[in-house]
Amino acid sequence: MILSGRAGLAGIVGWPVSHSRSPKLHGYWLRHHRVDGAYVPLPIRPEAFAQGLRMLAAFGFRGVNVTLPHKEAALAACDEADDQARRLGAVNTIVMRDGRLEGSNTDAFGFLENLVQGAPAWRARAAPAVVVGAGGAARAVVAALLDAAVPEIRLVNRTRSRAEMVAQELDGPLQIFDWADRTRALSQAGLLVNATSLGMVGQPPLDLDLSDLPRAAVVNDIVYTPLQTPLLAQAAKRGNGVVDGLGMLLHQARPGFEAWFGVEPEVTDELRRFVMSD
Repeated sequence: MILSGRAGLAGIVGWPVSHSRSPKLHGYWLRHHRVDGAYVPLPIRPEAFAQGLRMLAAFGFRGVNVTLPHKEAALAACDEADDQARRLGAVNTIVMRDGRLEGSNTDAFGFLENLVQGAPAWRARAAPAVVVGAGGAARAVVAALLDAAVPEIRLVNRTRSRAEMVAQELDGPLQIFDWADRTRALSQAGLLVNATSLGMVGQPPLDLDLSDLPRAAVVNDIVYTPLQTPLLAQAAKRGNGVVDGLGMLLHQARPGFEAWFGVEPEVTDELRRFVMSD
């Protein structure tokens, strides 16, 4: 780490934040590019969140990433927010300039960059996509696919009303499938995305029979612990192309790092191995 009196400061804000891999990720880029700066974990309680952001700006921080449970509160706390943040109702990246907080949401960008890097042959306009989930991550995935001009997005969630809310707020060629019809939703799809936490370490696997999914379809799981979830293992066994979720984390971090430290970082195999190492 290279630090001087002019060092740039950034960090990750959450509660808790000890689980975050972002300090390791940004620390790698800081060392790799020999940047005079530091990126640190910043645990802030929800009741002190807005005040904490203002204090960080006053202390000279250039910005922060925002993780759970603060993403929605961050939108309200920012002086400005980009179109994507307002569209998704959440902020995950803040740039601090002259005491002002400028918010953005890079989750959709990170998802699509990861998908394109991991499955370069995938074509957005070629076939429908199936998205499982209706939480914040699913909203970002759906927004990315809409922007990529996917012709039809089939949204599957255990609670239909939550899926309907996502479809209503994001608007576009979205079709809602009941949980009982989730297998039927896979017919003729070109992409399947698990945008839930199912399959993560400590969580049950996603209960989904892939028999109706074309073997030419790509399967993406936003979970990255483990890298190969039961869903990805099942898909790979039957011959589908698979994309794990680590790249979404890595790519969504790129815009913030560039804004704070003035260097456009890359996502490489070496970075992937480093971030996942103990």
